[in-house]
Parts: sequence; structure tokens; C-alpha cells
Amino acid sequence: MVKGSHFRNLAVNRPPDTYGKLTLLDSAGQEMSRCKTSLRRGQPHPVYKETFIFQVALFQLSDVTLLVSIYSQRSMKRKEMVGWVSLGHSSSGEEERLHWQDMRESQGEQVCRWHVLLES
Repeated sequence: MVKGSHFRNLAVNRPPDTYGKLTLLDSAGQEMSRCKTSLRRGQPHPVYKETFIFQVALFQLSDVTLLVSIYSQRSMKRKEMVGWVSLGHSSSGEEERLHWQDMRESQGEQVCRWHVLLES
């Protein structure tokens, strides 16, 4: 996960504190693994530059979904989902499906794409 763009907090006149959560799901939608980025405070264009590795057997790649969610941490443990996007088996759109396909065919090379978050 590299960076975000144009995050804003409509309730307060300052950029939100955000973090990303990545969840790997099996074909039935059950969680297999998850991880999250560190919190980026008050940044409208947060740079995460964090790499996460999920152990997935080659034969399972067509059956798993990677759910990427962005959360805004408001105050004292309160969090609110900013948006999400999913890649893989249950891709949230054609761009996400193509990104997953390119990653599968890249043979270990990084494949970076921008995605527009869907509202929660």
C-alpha cells in the first residue's frame, strides 16, 4: 500500500487521521489473514509506503479476495470507514479485476495502480 489522495474530514476543518486495513478473504468470504498500516495523522494525501505479504498457494489465487479498507480515526478509539476497494475473486470493479490479473501474471514484479474507494 503506497499512498492515498484527497482524504478530508468534513466534520472538522482539517485532514483526517487515517490508516489502511488489508483483509484476505477466502471464496466463502471468511477471513484468512489481515494487517493494517500505521496511522497517518492529519494528512490529506497520506503516504503509507508499507508492504504486506500474504501466504497464498498458487492454486488459491483465483479464489481469494483482498479487501482494502481505509479508516479515519476520530477520537478515543472511534473509527469510521472512509471507503474500500476489493481485488481478486470478488473484485469491486473491472479496474480491480484487471489489477489482480496483472499481479498474477507479473511473476513477482510489483504492479501499482490507483483505485477509487467505494463509500462504506
